[in-house]
Amino acid sequence: MYGMNAANAYRKVGLETGVIAANPHQLIVMLFDGARTALANARRLLQQGDIPGKGKAISHAIAIIGGLRGALNMEAGGALAEQLAELYDHMNQRLLLANLHNDADQLQIVDALLETIGSAWRAIDPAAAAAQVAAQGVPA
Repeated sequence: MYGMNAANAYRKVGLETGVIAANPHQLIVMLFDGARTALANARRLLQQGDIPGKGKAISHAIAIIGGLRGALNMEAGGALAEQLAELYDHMNQRLLLANLHNDADQLQIVDALLETIGSAWRAIDPAAAAAQVAAQGVPA
């Protein structure tokens, strides 16, 4: 029991350190990863028959997706930000249905959407692009 508490405390410190050191782009990537982890937990708990745990994991994913939606800059983002807001709302609706009907397929659909958007977000990492430009000796 003590070993499990120590491991959880170590993980929490590692996560907090990662958040503190992260730039805004990395924080968004962490949100995508966190939402996908919550969905994986929800699927596992659903398979195990842990309905309360599944509901808690889905609620966590919904909260993270809400954070992603809240991070959108609707003025600067224009139509793209509006479309992402609609997509995040759609994901949350699917998650509510997944929770209500214990529907693993809905969880998988949302997970695939998060992976698609998250991988696109990773591809536009400004720090990686700057490092690549610097490595090529091209002035930024």
